[in-house]
Amino acid sequence: MTQGWNASDIPDQSGRTAVVTGANSGIGLVTARELARRGARVLLACRDERRGKEAESRIQAAVPGARVEFAPLDLADLSSVREFATAYPSDRLDLLINNAGVMALPYGRTADGFETQFGVNHLGHFALAGLLLPKLLDTPGARVVSVSSAMHAASNIDIGDLNSERNYRRWIAYGRSKTANLLFVHELARRLAASGSDIVAAAAHPGYAATNLQTAGVRMENRKAAERVFELGNRIVAQPASSGALPTLYAATAPGVRPDSFTGPKLLGWRGAPAPSWRARWTLNDVAGERLWVASEQLTGVTWPGLRS
Repeated sequence: MTQGWNASDIPDQSGRTAVVTGANSGIGLVTARELARRGARVLLACRDERRGKEAESRIQAAVPGARVEFAPLDLADLSSVREFATAYPSDRLDLLINNAGVMALPYGRTADGFETQFGVNHLGHFALAGLLLPKLLDTPGARVVSVSSAMHAASNIDIGDLNSERNYRRWIAYGRSKTANLLFVHELARRLAASGSDIVAAAAHPGYAATNLQTAGVRMENRKAAERVFELGNRIVAQPASSGALPTLYAATAPGVRPDSFTGPKLLGWRGAPAPSWRARWTLNDVAGERLWVASEQLTGVTWPGLRS
């Protein structure tokens, strides 16, 4: 990787179409803005219409002439995921950026009954990518980039308790969902290769970036002291969202990105320019990847026609 790679190194994206989930704030907003700056048409796939349209306006103000548009998507509701895929407005899809996520929330369930972190971070994106697969297959050089986290190291998945029903611990559940992101990329890359597809499935993580992800869970529970600690960490320790988005942008656009690669910040995985990132050995387990894939198809009802297992 080029030393000091930054947003100015993004190749020309004219004529390309991208979907960025969770593009209304944080690294998703930066990712969408920088892709639009380089000429891509970008769909801002967001749950909240007001915030999604505000993001659209912010990007258009920062990048005059930007081709961005809000599109409603609630990853916690599979009916919304299906509606998004049905209404998808283009014949091509060059970049699917699975960015949206939740972190360390109190126990909850999605509209379909899944534990919220597993349901949003993994199953919603699994279903979205599967439903959009025909568009990806029809687009030469397409990429799927899933945003994981160094916190995947907190826990492997438990295939017998994917919804963390036996003993819910918020950080363990978050780690499991981020492991699921990496296992999804691992298995998707394997299936794409077996099918002879040139789609690149890769993963990235932002290190410690200052976003609202850290404070959402404690704010839901009105834990003021914990909220202040996270806010302080964001100000003093974290790198800005503009830097945290660079690994995602690299994985999405840089030449030569390898399938099943994992890109993160260079300096101890916390901050700095994009570089290959360490990942737990369990995220490269073929058997675990296939078992999670089969379970995800069963839970979501979304299969992936055209891909060999």
